[in-house]
Amino acid sequence: MQQHNTLPIEIKPVKSSNIDQVDFDNLSFGNVFTDHMLTCDYVDGKWQNPVIEPYGTITISPGARVLHYGQAIFEGMKAYRDEQDDIWLFRPEENFLRFNKSSVRLAIPEVPREVFFEGLLALLNLDKNWCPKDYGDSLYIRPFVFGSQVGVSAAPSSSYKFMILLCPVKAYYKGDIKVLVAEHYSRAANGGVGAAKAAGNYGAQFYPTNLAKESGYDQIIWTDDCSHHYLEEAGTMNVFFRINDTLITAPTSDRILDGVTRKSVIALAQRDGLPVEVRKITVSELIDAAKNKSLKEIFGAGTAAVISPVSGFGYKNEYYDLPKVEDSYAKRMKKSLLDIQHNKAEDTFGWTLKV
Repeated sequence: MQQHNTLPIEIKPVKSSNIDQVDFDNLSFGNVFTDHMLTCDYVDGKWQNPVIEPYGTITISPGARVLHYGQAIFEGMKAYRDEQDDIWLFRPEENFLRFNKSSVRLAIPEVPREVFFEGLLALLNLDKNWCPKDYGDSLYIRPFVFGSQVGVSAAPSSSYKFMILLCPVKAYYKGDIKVLVAEHYSRAANGGVGAAKAAGNYGAQFYPTNLAKESGYDQIIWTDDCSHHYLEEAGTMNVFFRINDTLITAPTSDRILDGVTRKSVIALAQRDGLPVEVRKITVSELIDAAKNKSLKEIFGAGTAAVISPVSGFGYKNEYYDLPKVEDSYAKRMKKSLLDIQHNKAEDTFGWTLKV
């Protein structure tokens, strides 16, 4: 995909960069921000021209509707540096489409394509030196929008603020994770906002996840809201199960996010001739597979984590260890994804965009 500039974008550069104050070998995920950020306001029924300015605090009224009714959505994207020092985006079109799909679900005006892409590319070009060089490291991109109108009446905001922040990051999870299969709490419900990147989705996960961590687990495998029989997502990731040599993942729905990494894993597996099934999978099927040793792997897939292998899972006070497999699908998928993202392998899918 190619982009052509059509928008005037005001750029207010920093007087001096903070990049020399950053220890790129010891980054914690999402806590270090680049020199600049993008802002764009929706007022009087239309989006204004974007502004790129020094990263810093913003002023918000305590009466802003986002603080009372949670009208906010976001996306997670990444930029990668290759060995020639070029910067690449991975499937940004998918993130843009999902961003606006989430906006529609939260009654937020859609962000125009030119505002999203031209603003993002201008910001990346300004702060491209912040993109780490090591394989697997990246520049995390956080576009988000929230209702900024002042007033506590229960109605959609009439004004909004769209922003993009950039964070140099290392891996989200280090090593394998342990997960607890949910028996009571749910991530989302039919007809709800589970398929949207709504800020409130994640806030509602923190309490049950904290309970799981108190029991020695890293994350939760969420189950459906009605019966808790069907496996859906793992933490903030889509989840894959390898039973024998078949890769299984739940279909998207009102409750399950249409993950970009999820779709990429499915496409890579199909390219490599691996059996893939997109279908419902029950907790009982998972337990049976663990007991008869046909369950070979579980792994999460998401933008922040890329691929996170699961070392074992708990359910009803019983823990099930997973075997260490030689031909790990998780390792294979992660390498295939990172090779494309870092321009080390040919992108036959047309997924990447050079900045």
